[in-house]
Amino acid sequence: MDAYGASVLRTAYFYTGDRHLAEDISQEVFLKAYRGWRAFRGDSAVKTWLISITVNACRDKMGVKMFTEQPTDPSRMQRGRTISVEEEALARLGKSELLQQLLRLSLPHQEALYLYYYLDLSTREIAEMLGAPEGTVRNRLHRAREALGREMTKEASTHEP
Repeated sequence: MDAYGASVLRTAYFYTGDRHLAEDISQEVFLKAYRGWRAFRGDSAVKTWLISITVNACRDKMGVKMFTEQPTDPSRMQRGRTISVEEEALARLGKSELLQQLLRLSLPHQEALYLYYYLDLSTREIAEMLGAPEGTVRNRLHRAREALGREMTKEASTHEP
């Protein structure tokens, strides 16, 4: 938990947008990992295995209603610190433009960018985690970068005088 707890919590928060639900999911993830430790074959890194469990737990909890609420930037979460309601409201109002643009993308593109850039997982690790071919992950990353670039260009052109 010390080594990967923050990554698991941030991933759950990224998927759910709810700190309390993310904390519950994080606890479930580590319970599942503890119970299934003997089944872990070591085919992937422990971090990849835990993030995979986290993604699946979030999908189970949230179903197709993921991202109905706009989550705040997960980098704002601080380990071991409870955020007050006021801080959470201010954080939601001041969330980064990049995250707002990221959330306009389709879920597979959001997921690819988050796992690749934020959690620093390789395309092979992401493919294993999602049960998709590595080429599909690379394609999602490519299309997500293009879509994000279009969103950023569109946003910049609307703010020009």
